[in-house]
Amino acid sequence: MSGRTGFFVSAAFATAAFVCAAAGSAQESEPGERLMNANCQGCHDLRVLQVQAMDAEGWTKSVTTMVEKGAKVSKEEVPVLVAYLVRQHGPLPEGAGKRIVLNTCTMCHDLGRIRLGRRSPEEWEETLISMLNEGAPLSDDDFPVVHEYLSQNFGID
Repeated sequence: MSGRTGFFVSAAFATAAFVCAAAGSAQESEPGERLMNANCQGCHDLRVLQVQAMDAEGWTKSVTTMVEKGAKVSKEEVPVLVAYLVRQHGPLPEGAGKRIVLNTCTMCHDLGRIRLGRRSPEEWEETLISMLNEGAPLSDDDFPVVHEYLSQNFGID
Protein backbone atom coordinates (compact mmCIF):
# COMPACT_ATOMS: atom_id res chain seq x y z
CA MET A 1 0.00 0.00 0.00
CA SER A 2 1.47 3.36 -0.96
CA GLY A 3 1.92 6.15 1.59
CA ARG A 4 -0.86 8.23 0.06
CA THR A 5 -3.32 5.30 0.00
CA GLY A 6 -2.43 4.41 3.58
CA PHE A 7 -3.05 8.01 4.62
CA PHE A 8 -6.51 8.05 3.00
CA VAL A 9 -7.46 4.68 4.50
CA SER A 10 -6.32 5.85 7.94
CA ALA A 11 -8.21 9.12 7.55
CA ALA A 12 -11.35 7.26 6.49
CA PHE A 13 -11.16 4.95 9.52
CA ALA A 14 -10.52 7.88 11.85
CA THR A 15 -13.50 9.76 10.42
CA ALA A 16 -15.74 6.70 10.73
CA ALA A 17 -14.65 6.17 14.34
CA PHE A 18 -15.31 9.82 15.15
CA VAL A 19 -18.79 9.73 13.57
CA CYS A 20 -19.68 6.52 15.42
CA ALA A 21 -18.45 7.92 18.74
CA ALA A 22 -20.35 11.16 18.21
CA ALA A 23 -23.53 9.32 17.26
CA GLY A 24 -23.22 7.06 20.29
CA SER A 25 -22.80 9.94 22.73
CA ALA A 26 -25.64 11.89 21.10
CA GLN A 27 -27.96 8.94 21.63
CA GLU A 28 -27.04 8.39 25.28
CA SER A 29 -29.69 9.59 27.66
CA GLU A 30 -29.56 10.55 31.28
CA PRO A 31 -30.48 8.01 33.98
CA GLY A 32 -33.87 9.59 34.72
CA GLU A 33 -34.86 9.48 31.06
CA ARG A 34 -33.79 5.84 30.80
CA LEU A 35 -35.89 5.02 33.89
CA MET A 36 -38.89 6.83 32.39
CA ASN A 37 -38.51 5.06 29.05
CA ALA A 38 -38.10 1.64 30.66
CA ASN A 39 -40.74 1.92 33.36
CA CYS A 40 -43.37 4.52 32.49
CA GLN A 41 -43.87 4.15 28.77
CA GLY A 42 -44.76 0.49 29.05
CA CYS A 43 -48.17 1.57 30.36
CA HIS A 44 -48.36 5.25 29.43
CA ASP A 45 -47.86 7.18 26.26
CA LEU A 46 -45.32 9.97 26.73
CA ARG A 47 -48.12 12.48 26.11
CA VAL A 48 -49.67 11.58 29.49
CA LEU A 49 -46.47 12.71 31.20
CA GLN A 50 -46.02 15.83 29.09
CA VAL A 51 -49.23 17.47 30.24
CA GLN A 52 -48.96 16.84 33.99
CA ALA A 53 -46.65 19.73 34.96
CA MET A 54 -46.25 18.52 38.53
CA ASP A 55 -43.72 19.53 41.16
CA ALA A 56 -41.48 17.05 43.02
CA GLU A 57 -44.19 16.23 45.55
CA GLY A 58 -46.73 15.51 42.82
CA TRP A 59 -44.33 13.40 40.77
CA THR A 60 -43.22 11.48 43.87
CA LYS A 61 -46.82 10.67 44.72
CA SER A 62 -47.53 9.62 41.13
CA VAL A 63 -44.40 7.45 40.86
CA THR A 64 -45.12 5.85 44.24
CA THR A 65 -48.66 5.01 43.08
CA MET A 66 -47.29 3.49 39.88
CA VAL A 67 -44.74 1.42 41.84
CA GLU A 68 -47.59 0.15 44.03
CA LYS A 69 -49.38 -0.86 40.81
CA GLY A 70 -46.34 -2.79 39.59
CA ALA A 71 -43.88 -0.36 37.99
CA LYS A 72 -40.36 -1.76 38.38
CA VAL A 73 -38.67 1.28 39.91
CA SER A 74 -36.50 0.64 42.96
CA LYS A 75 -36.62 2.85 46.04
CA GLU A 76 -33.17 4.20 45.10
CA GLU A 77 -34.30 5.04 41.56
CA VAL A 78 -37.39 7.03 42.58
CA PRO A 79 -35.50 10.29 43.35
CA VAL A 80 -33.60 10.04 40.05
CA LEU A 81 -36.82 9.54 38.09
CA VAL A 82 -38.65 12.29 40.00
CA ALA A 83 -35.81 14.79 39.45
CA TYR A 84 -35.92 14.07 35.71
CA LEU A 85 -39.70 14.39 35.55
CA VAL A 86 -39.62 17.72 37.41
CA ARG A 87 -36.87 19.04 35.11
CA GLN A 88 -38.50 17.96 31.86
CA HIS A 89 -42.20 17.84 32.75
CA GLY A 90 -42.31 19.97 35.86
CA PRO A 91 -44.55 22.66 37.18
CA LEU A 92 -45.72 25.76 35.37
CA PRO A 93 -47.12 28.91 36.93
CA GLU A 94 -50.89 29.14 37.10
CA GLY A 95 -52.53 31.39 34.56
CA ALA A 96 -54.89 31.57 31.63
CA GLY A 97 -52.30 30.28 29.16
CA LYS A 98 -51.11 27.28 31.17
CA ARG A 99 -53.67 24.90 29.65
CA ILE A 100 -52.77 26.05 26.14
CA VAL A 101 -49.04 25.61 26.73
CA LEU A 102 -49.61 22.13 28.18
CA ASN A 103 -51.90 21.00 25.38
CA THR A 104 -50.25 22.73 22.42
CA CYS A 105 -46.61 23.60 23.05
CA THR A 106 -45.77 20.26 24.66
CA MET A 107 -46.78 18.49 21.49
CA CYS A 108 -43.23 19.29 20.33
CA HIS A 109 -41.36 20.75 23.31
CA ASP A 110 -40.75 19.56 26.86
CA LEU A 111 -41.53 21.98 29.67
CA GLY A 112 -37.85 22.34 30.51
CA ARG A 113 -37.26 23.96 27.14
CA ILE A 114 -40.26 26.23 27.52
CA ARG A 115 -39.29 27.32 31.04
CA LEU A 116 -35.73 28.12 29.94
CA GLY A 117 -36.87 30.04 26.85
CA ARG A 118 -36.55 33.52 28.37
CA ARG A 119 -37.69 36.03 25.75
CA SER A 120 -39.07 39.54 25.49
CA PRO A 121 -42.76 39.90 24.51
CA GLU A 122 -41.63 40.69 20.96
CA GLU A 123 -39.45 37.58 20.85
CA TRP A 124 -42.30 35.41 22.21
CA GLU A 125 -44.55 36.81 19.48
CA GLU A 126 -41.94 35.93 16.85
CA THR A 127 -41.55 32.47 18.37
CA LEU A 128 -45.31 31.84 18.35
CA ILE A 129 -45.62 33.04 14.75
CA SER A 130 -42.75 30.75 13.81
CA MET A 131 -44.48 27.82 15.56
CA LEU A 132 -47.71 28.61 13.70
CA ASN A 133 -45.73 28.49 10.46
CA GLU A 134 -44.44 25.06 11.53
CA GLY A 135 -48.00 23.84 12.03
CA ALA A 136 -48.71 24.44 15.73
CA PRO A 137 -52.47 24.16 16.28
CA LEU A 138 -52.83 27.53 18.03
CA SER A 139 -56.12 29.32 17.38
CA ASP A 140 -56.49 33.05 16.80
CA ASP A 141 -58.31 33.28 20.16
CA ASP A 142 -55.56 31.38 22.02
CA PHE A 143 -52.64 33.29 20.50
CA PRO A 144 -52.91 36.42 22.70
CA VAL A 145 -53.62 34.33 25.80
CA VAL A 146 -50.54 32.13 25.41
CA HIS A 147 -48.44 35.11 24.30
CA GLU A 148 -49.34 36.99 27.50
CA TYR A 149 -48.74 33.89 29.62
CA LEU A 150 -45.30 33.19 28.14
CA SER A 151 -44.26 36.86 28.22
CA GLN A 152 -45.35 37.28 31.82
CA ASN A 153 -43.94 34.01 33.18
CA PHE A 154 -40.96 33.35 30.92
CA GLY A 155 -39.90 36.84 29.93
CA ILE A 156 -36.56 38.48 30.29
CA ASP A 157 -36.04 39.67 33.84
